Amino acid sequence: MKIALLGYGKMGQVIERIAIERGHEIVLKKDENNTFDGLSNADVAIDFSVPSAAVSNISSCFHANVPVISGTTGWLENYEEMVQLCSEKKGAFISSSNFSLGVNIFFEINEYLAKIMSKFDSYSVGMEEIHHTQKLDAPSGTAISLAKGIIENSLYNKWTLENATANEIHIETKRIGTVPGTHSVTYNSAVDAIEIRHTAHNREGFALGAVIAAEWIVGKEGVFTMKDVLEL
Repeated sequence: MKIALLGYGKMGQVIERIAIERGHEIVLKKDENNTFDGLSNADVAIDFSVPSAAVSNISSCFHANVPVISGTTGWLENYEEMVQLCSEKKGAFISSSNFSLGVNIFFEINEYLAKIMSKFDSYSVGMEEIHHTQKLDAPSGTAISLAKGIIENSLYNKWTLENATANEIHIETKRIGTVPGTHSVTYNSAVDAIEIRHTAHNREGFALGAVIAAEWIVGKEGVFTMKDVLEL
């Protein structure tokens, strides 16, 4: 399989190594200094760029009839526009805040726990996310996905970085050293607390999940999620 890498930072380099280990060929390594030359030769593109480049990268893939996997966060105000363009061009697209297999299992556990805890008003929920100091967006896309999972399965209706009211989920964000990513969800009451946590040890889990998604999407048409890839 021929892969175009859109964004060639630290994540792009890890994705390149894992893709090659799995027998794939990299036909484009795009950063801010080069063009999309070579994109049309790709079977699939993987976008781990920056928020300001995501829409251009994804659009270019649809126009080139190349399926695209996007792990870039911080651009989702344009998500529906990209979904529409995907439909118009009969493309294939997966955007995820986190491609880690473990995190996507964690998303499922989070939603299931939210359904259970919605029956017990003595507990209040809070979240914490910790990432490296170079991460551009806060809260992380993964934290936002976790908050949405709670909102869709409970009486909470909003997340906030400020002091939370009764129906809001407070997200505490921390930027420390080179931490790849730690996310926790805690339900507190006067007598005890229930916590679920996912800790990434390195970037490889994110990269492997993105490559697996790229392998899965080739030959398909439509907008998909990691739930489709992992059959969750």
